[in-house]
Amino acid sequence: MLLSLSIKNYALIQDLQVEFRDGLSIITGETGAGKSILLGGLALVLGRRADTSLVYDKEQKCVIEAEFGVGSYGLQELFAENDLDYSEEILIRREILPNGKSRAFVNDTPVNLELLSGITGRLIDIHSQHETLQLSEADYQFRIIDSIAENGQLLQKYRDKFQNLRKLVKDLDQMREDQAAAMREYDYNQYICQELESAGLLAGEQEELEEASEKLFHLEEIKERLSEITELSDAEPYGILSLFSRMRQGLSRISGYSDAYRELSERIESLWIELKDILSDVESENEELIHDPETLSQMQDRLQLIYDLQKKHLVSTVEELLEVAARYREKLNVADSADVELGIQEKEIAEAEETLRRIGREIRVKREEAIPVFISQVESLLQRLEMKNTRLRITLSGQDELLSNGMDRMEFLLSSDKGKTFEKLKNVASGGEMSRMMLTVKCILSRYSELPAIIFDEIDAGVSGEVSNRIAEVMREMSRNMQVITITHLPQVAAKGKRHYKVYKEETPAGIASRIRLLSDDERLVELAEMLGGARITDSALAHARQLLQ
Repeated sequence: MLLSLSIKNYALIQDLQVEFRDGLSIITGETGAGKSILLGGLALVLGRRADTSLVYDKEQKCVIEAEFGVGSYGLQELFAENDLDYSEEILIRREILPNGKSRAFVNDTPVNLELLSGITGRLIDIHSQHETLQLSEADYQFRIIDSIAENGQLLQKYRDKFQNLRKLVKDLDQMREDQAAAMREYDYNQYICQELESAGLLAGEQEELEEASEKLFHLEEIKERLSEITELSDAEPYGILSLFSRMRQGLSRISGYSDAYRELSERIESLWIELKDILSDVESENEELIHDPETLSQMQDRLQLIYDLQKKHLVSTVEELLEVAARYREKLNVADSADVELGIQEKEIAEAEETLRRIGREIRVKREEAIPVFISQVESLLQRLEMKNTRLRITLSGQDELLSNGMDRMEFLLSSDKGKTFEKLKNVASGGEMSRMMLTVKCILSRYSELPAIIFDEIDAGVSGEVSNRIAEVMREMSRNMQVITITHLPQVAAKGKRHYKVYKEETPAGIASRIRLLSDDERLVELAEMLGGARITDSALAHARQLLQ
């Protein structure tokens, strides 16, 4: 349950701290005193998006803290899954910084808003006046019935598979678009692919052709230079070989006189061997060079083909041309195999739809079982709330269409008098009746959940007299199993609370500020008298207030 709430620098609140306890707690105050602001601050702690315009002092950060007692609500696993420190009393803090950014903490550990909402959704429910209007909306009605049917796990399974089905359908649509595009370009892709593949390109051939072509093109010059080298090596008496031979002989004769001479002799011997080897290779290269204009022409034609293809496809190597060919071949393969792939995808979609239909039928059965239970409990409570002739009918019709929450359409219909026809909730129920209907729903749902606390924001709006007494009794019964906090303008409701808080405005040096305080017994008596008779408290108002409290 909610143990305490601290709000600093939010809207009209400069610094507010309040403690709560179990049972039914009442909050009253004049219109505009700040009751809704109090709930707005609490909603921020629960994960609502921050609005920097509501910060009181824009130069300071806004800090809101709420302490909850969670010892008996099985949150240990949730905390462990998210690496949060667990304790039986947890502190949730929300900060809005002057730069507009906001931060959230659970026991001083930073968390994102999604996780924060997941945790606080297990701790407290705030019923706003706007939520009463949702009672006539289909989504809200489904949430009611599914809560009583305990469809939570089934619905989560259904929604996961529904999202997967939507992805499969989206992928199928994309595959069909790709196939249509591939078929439109099929002839062109086939032409390009055949052109590249018929070229018989080989990795590395461009470099080899360019080198061989260069040799043949400059054949005469190369042969001239190689022949010149051979002549220089053999010329007498000053050819390279002759001179080198004399150098070898000279060093060989003196090599025995010193280790240094011997080393020089060995080195020149190595050079002699290398030189002979080089000259042999030069001679071989020269002999292999044969004038062949036809071969040169073929090489140049081949290179021109490669250059033309490279220019056409904006690449610079044969390897890149091979990659281009592979891409066009893949496009052809996609087009050729599209029907098979589409068939596989369509089969997978059909299987996913059948699985969803099976789960949807399970959900429907549980809804059908829950509806009469819910109707019986609603009508029983409505009788207590002075709606004795009101009857509820819930129509549930199965659909072939797979919807986001199952395969059903549902509608709440109400008849306010015996013999009258059933009509849609929003068409037949008054504001006060809608409030009582919502209280009935919340009371029933509290029996099916382990929610620690609930806050009602003027759920008694539009009612008075004995009806308000009955509403207070229902809330007091709810408070036996959970913490109930209600904001009210009705003295009959306020008198039923275990504790009574008052929200009021006070002038401070910094400006008008909202405050809240727990009323003593005497203060509570005065507050009820004011609610009954206005600011001028009379003896009769005090007597009536005392009677309400008793």
